[in-house]
Amino acid sequence: MTHTMEILFWILLFLVFYTYIGYGMVLYMLLKVKQLFCRKKAQPVLPKNPEAYPEVTLMICAYNEEDIIKEKMENIRLLNYPKDKLCVMWVTDGSNDHSNELLAQYDDITLITSTERKGKAAAMQHGLEVNKAPFVIFTDANTMLNTEAITEIMTLFLHEDVGCVSGEKRVAARHEGQVAAEGEGMYWKYESTLKQWDSDLYSAMGAAGELFAVRMSCYKPAPSNALLDDFMISMLILRNGHKIAYTSKAYAMEFGSASMHEESKRKRRIAAGGLQSVWWLRDMMNPFRSPIVAFQFVSHRVLRWSITPFALLALIPLNIILVVQNAGWIYTLIGILQIIFYVAALSGYVLELTGRKNKLLYIPYYFMFMNLNVFQGMSYFRTHKSSGTWEKARRG
Repeated sequence: MTHTMEILFWILLFLVFYTYIGYGMVLYMLLKVKQLFCRKKAQPVLPKNPEAYPEVTLMICAYNEEDIIKEKMENIRLLNYPKDKLCVMWVTDGSNDHSNELLAQYDDITLITSTERKGKAAAMQHGLEVNKAPFVIFTDANTMLNTEAITEIMTLFLHEDVGCVSGEKRVAARHEGQVAAEGEGMYWKYESTLKQWDSDLYSAMGAAGELFAVRMSCYKPAPSNALLDDFMISMLILRNGHKIAYTSKAYAMEFGSASMHEESKRKRRIAAGGLQSVWWLRDMMNPFRSPIVAFQFVSHRVLRWSITPFALLALIPLNIILVVQNAGWIYTLIGILQIIFYVAALSGYVLELTGRKNKLLYIPYYFMFMNLNVFQGMSYFRTHKSSGTWEKARRG
């Protein structure tokens, strides 16, 4: 019995390590091997004549964003892309503030409105019914783009096998010591590195809604009740044989959540949407269909959204039982390390409640916060699986 529990313990420990650290190490080594045996391709460039640039629609799906519209429009006007090749489209999804009135004042945009709130996936589809451009870039109202974002994205579309391009999400804190924002920012720095490595190896595993683009000839609509519409749209393109490219040269900047309570709203929805997406895309886990996609999808997404949080939780009682049964000094050592980690996470939580800061403790605290929200996401999924709408998290 003890021997069986030891085997289970090490399997679960390996899963946790591999999901959050090991996969990145494997990716890094695979890229080094690829560099040794594969010649780096020359990167294509857009034509020198702006008249030859492709037409693009920049679509912003919004719900009650009256406070940010002016700033967003100022940001859009700074984008370095030929104005006659860029259609700016706002799609409001049942907004009941003054968003529609404010947007109606701009004569250089296309405004699509809906009186009923149906969710972002439905709003996207509503806008795409009007769109005529061969490429569409999606971005959120509360994210600001760098001036070269569209140019960098369109450069990657010069690769004919690229059907989707994901930009980088960057998170800023309004003030030092804002745990939700700084924790999210650290997480996204690591996540962005993994996305870049995924893309360099073969394909990124999904795009974030803050900034991503699709080639319309490759586009497939996400289900209207998709909780992660951006992820589903990008992964459907990958499932149909086209790659998702990633670039850090096109980025969307946004402020992090105002508090951990607000951040929990996002994490619950993401966790629920992750479970929903894994089920819908379960055929992509088949290694006989596409071995490298299956490897990347399972390693980067499936484990994190389904199995590993349970493995992390199960390690605690298993470790206690093995220590009590005197299974070996190694289990005592691992048990002590687990205690140190959870005490650090708890300390980070207490410091956040008291308004004090310690960046070193943000990491274990935010790590546990993310995993606990996976379990809350399961409850969220049961009540929201038939609708793509969600409660917005208040930003800092």
